[in-house]
Amino acid sequence: MNQSDTPRPSQSLPVYRAEFLRVVNGANLGDALGFADELCMDDIYSLSPLASTVQLGVINSATSPFEIAEDSESGTPGADLHLDCCVTFMSGDGATTECLVLVETDAQGHAMQVYALPLAPMNPKADYVLVGVNRDNALQRFAQVACVSFTKGTAITMASGAQKPVEEIAIGDKVLTRDAGIQEIRWIGHQTVRAVGAFAPICIRQGTLNNTRDLIVSPDFRLFIYQRQDRLGAGRAELLVRARHLVNGDTITRLTGGFVDYYQMLFDDHQIIYAEGIAAESMLVDSRTSAVLPDELNEKLAELIPGHAGSGHRALEVQETLLARPDAADILRKSSGG
Repeated sequence: MNQSDTPRPSQSLPVYRAEFLRVVNGANLGDALGFADELCMDDIYSLSPLASTVQLGVINSATSPFEIAEDSESGTPGADLHLDCCVTFMSGDGATTECLVLVETDAQGHAMQVYALPLAPMNPKADYVLVGVNRDNALQRFAQVACVSFTKGTAITMASGAQKPVEEIAIGDKVLTRDAGIQEIRWIGHQTVRAVGAFAPICIRQGTLNNTRDLIVSPDFRLFIYQRQDRLGAGRAELLVRARHLVNGDTITRLTGGFVDYYQMLFDDHQIIYAEGIAAESMLVDSRTSAVLPDELNEKLAELIPGHAGSGHRALEVQETLLARPDAADILRKSSGG
């Protein structure tokens, strides 16, 4: 499929410039984090106390290289951005931290800048031993962060009206959708990951958005809100709101620590379904998330991506600036009649 046929989604990634993550003990002493071919196992890295993340705007494609977006805070707009590898560090307490290595190149293919995208928080006071370098799983890990996922135990409304835990749902089961009636599930994805950083789930307490029980979802998960009154000032009645933008430390919190089971539900088109009694999205297949799909489904991407792009509800998403207030969830609940 020609990329010009479908709008390419972009996103902003919080990255460190590689020069802030250097070897303090080992074969590459003094060197910054670099390409997979240059890395030495058991080297010990440290994050500079002066380090801070910068936002790297990226236009995603199905495979690396990506493209740096025009409005990126860092990097050269239009430049290629290669996803080189996924490295794994181990800290002194035995915890592991994954980090994606991204390389910006110029028109001649020469490396201009290396970036580190940590998938869990990194501490300048900790030492990190390099224990793994993987080129094969980097694209999949990058995609998993963007997938909208339910957690184990989430009750989904089926075609019959029955409530069924997401982990008990199978391919071919029929689910009630808001806009397309009864739809059949084409694929169920499942991953167990450490609940840290980009993978730490968001818990929406019972009743916060009129949900019947606690709803626990991945950070980028979008909830559908129909406003009877536009109390938020979005200028429209139908909204999609990312869970991480609603965190208030009280009724909506980030759950960090241990492991979490994530499930993705895929239909022929992107759908709004019902989870714990409220409207929420199913998995959206686009140029980034397609990397998590199995090979047998990858053969159908030419059919899936155009269908999902046409039903992705992108125009409904609320920008974070409108939600940057501690009472945002309460306003949404009241505006929807709760």
